[in-house]
Amino acid sequence: MTSTIHPSSIIEDGAVIGDDVEIGPFCHIGPQVTLGAGARLRSHVVIGGNTSVGANARIYPFASLGLAPQHLKYRGEDTRLVIGANCLIRESVTMNAGTVQGRSETTVGDNCSFFTGAHVAHDCVLGSNVTLINNVMLAGHCVVGDFATIAGGSGIHQFTRVGHHAYIGGLAAVEGDVIPFGMVLGNRAYLSGLNVIGMKRAGFSRDAIRNVRKAYRMLFSDDLTFKENMEEVEAEYPEDPLVQDLMTFIRSGGDRALCFPRPARPA
Repeated sequence: MTSTIHPSSIIEDGAVIGDDVEIGPFCHIGPQVTLGAGARLRSHVVIGGNTSVGANARIYPFASLGLAPQHLKYRGEDTRLVIGANCLIRESVTMNAGTVQGRSETTVGDNCSFFTGAHVAHDCVLGSNVTLINNVMLAGHCVVGDFATIAGGSGIHQFTRVGHHAYIGGLAAVEGDVIPFGMVLGNRAYLSGLNVIGMKRAGFSRDAIRNVRKAYRMLFSDDLTFKENMEEVEAEYPEDPLVQDLMTFIRSGGDRALCFPRPARPA
């Protein structure tokens, strides 16, 4: 189907516009931009740099995608922003291209939702089905796993990893890695349990959830050192794929320490 472009919008030479794309008034599409089939740009959308937007994107007014990263060492290098298919990008969302100091690319998976004012900084890697609620701030080089949800007003420190199916509570300030299925709250954020509701919605069985909950309690028990707890969990659940996935995340490490539960208050 033929694309529809409002006459007030600017589509620079070199831009690739897929079939059945709708571009509303006062949008600006740069010369290195690719828009997938079925994309819908409501109005006043700016997409620049070397940016690829997947099919069926829904992009709302004042979103700014693919412009120069907010990095003081950036010198105009040709870095990229890649956004997957079926993403919802609401008003005033910003996503920056990568840097040569990082991956040279910022990557967003399929079926992600970004609500008003959310920011994805340079060199971040987001999986699929990720949700960023209003005014979430992802600093550079963050990695966010599939089906993770970050609630409104939260800030995620650079180089932090957020595991798949994790949940970050509203207004959290997250400085440490968040385990898969983990739920963190507060400023500074602490691990408050597991995102059991998210696991149920994702279709995990009762037995699978029960095993992860038991492994979580063992892992963060005060009876032994954390290393000894890890060894006990791995010995207890050598064949459980979710538990082993959790342990792989921890052992693979990162630039940030892990988020831990808040210490119990003395009686």
